[in-house]
Amino acid sequence: MATQLAQSPSGTLPQALPEWSELKAAYRWLSQPKNTPEKIQAPHRQRTLQQCREPGEYLLIEDTSELDYTHHPATVELGTIGNGQGRGLLVHSTLAVRVEAWNLRQQPEGVGLGLLGQHIWSRSGPSRRKSRERWRQRMQRPRESQRWAAVLEEIGGPPPSSRWIFLADREADFYEPIQRCQRHKVDFVIRAYHPRALADQEGHLQETVAQAPVRGRLSLELRARPGQPARTATVTVRSCSLKVVGPWRPQGQQPDLELNVVEVREQSAPPGVEPLQWLLLSSLPCTRWVEVQRVVNCYAARWWVEEYHKALKTGTAVEESQLERAYRLETLVAVLSVIAVRLLNTKWLARTRGEQLVGREVLGPEALALLAIKFGKPKGGWTHRALLVAVARLGGFLARKGDGIPGWLTIWRGWQKLMVMSQGLEMVNAKGKRSG
Repeated sequence: MATQLAQSPSGTLPQALPEWSELKAAYRWLSQPKNTPEKIQAPHRQRTLQQCREPGEYLLIEDTSELDYTHHPATVELGTIGNGQGRGLLVHSTLAVRVEAWNLRQQPEGVGLGLLGQHIWSRSGPSRRKSRERWRQRMQRPRESQRWAAVLEEIGGPPPSSRWIFLADREADFYEPIQRCQRHKVDFVIRAYHPRALADQEGHLQETVAQAPVRGRLSLELRARPGQPARTATVTVRSCSLKVVGPWRPQGQQPDLELNVVEVREQSAPPGVEPLQWLLLSSLPCTRWVEVQRVVNCYAARWWVEEYHKALKTGTAVEESQLERAYRLETLVAVLSVIAVRLLNTKWLARTRGEQLVGREVLGPEALALLAIKFGKPKGGWTHRALLVAVARLGGFLARKGDGIPGWLTIWRGWQKLMVMSQGLEMVNAKGKRSG
């Protein structure tokens, strides 16, 4: 089923499985509660973990994304998303990336290995805005926030020959993720959100780091956001080491935390644009300028997990499924989440290893032959970049000089068209052989 879905990433089973017997079997399989997302992904996660235990440096990037099924009113057991008006699922993913090199600007260059963990759920109960629950009451029950760095409790820490660096946005800025990283000897870079009192001196963390010495200035490439085009920001970077007061928890007052803190602040943003400002908490050394640059660029690499969720949503069209029970959707999402890793690497390798030749087994000889007939075989052979661009051209990508790497929508359309053409060619070849 996964193979068929990978060849026809349309998000709907009838398109991926046109044979009624196969489609019926898939529906029956998805209807089995014992086929949990954890069991489905277990072999993939185990292979990813084995790779992360090899000597080297690895980024463990976490993020949460919403899958919107509001436009599927027949689907039941979904939870609230967004402002509470939408219906859907939430997906929390831990993407593992192997760092293969640090370039001259101290930016990590790597390749996605796969998922170390993923949690898929429907939100139940009243929204936080409507709840009258007190903070102490909330701290004494299971909470969604407990998912951050929870994968470390399942897989443990790295061997001595490996370094793992946990990366997360402001939602992970609380005591437990940092504590888990420290307990399992995993480094971390987490963007700060909450104010923190200092343990060994007067004042607060934000005020103190703002007075720390300037380590240097650098340029950051910012990706396009809704309503904001891509741009380059020139930022001033400060860093220092501080001890902050541990929080209260139902089991008592927690120990203080020793943190390295890096402030990234844009001094002259374009008119009408909010200046970039990051406050990063880290266990990585932040004394030398090269060390501070790596901390900043580690956090900047967090967009890789956002790109992964785009591959899941647009690349596999996961939100197009018409399954009518939430637990069946969760099972399907678990399958498509592994396929999304493959799609992500297709685009990733085109960006990082664009001129490296690919083997015929990547798409199959029929697909490569069809692309060669349609666009001609590239002079240097089928490289990662040439292959991705050719697939995207089938989906409407113009491939002009300044167009850069194609987006997920054109890749998805081109992939669908190519798979249909390949299947047709296989049928014609099979019929010819029988006739002979």
